[in-house]
Amino acid sequence: MSTSIISGRLVRAAAWLALGAALLPLDGCAVAALPCRLTSATLKIIPVVGHAAATPFDICSSAID
Repeated sequence: MSTSIISGRLVRAAAWLALGAALLPLDGCAVAALPCRLTSATLKIIPVVGHAAATPFDICSSAID
């Protein structure tokens, strides 16, 4: 195997471990609300209309919690 394949697999494994470690302290509801929260945070970046567009996703995440 070449070095780039091994390093690519190592990076992928480290990314999965980091994701697992980040999700570990979250409760079941927090994991379910994560897509709503991420979408809301992404939309809030957009100038002028971002906060208005993110409102339904904020409501979604608070309803799940």
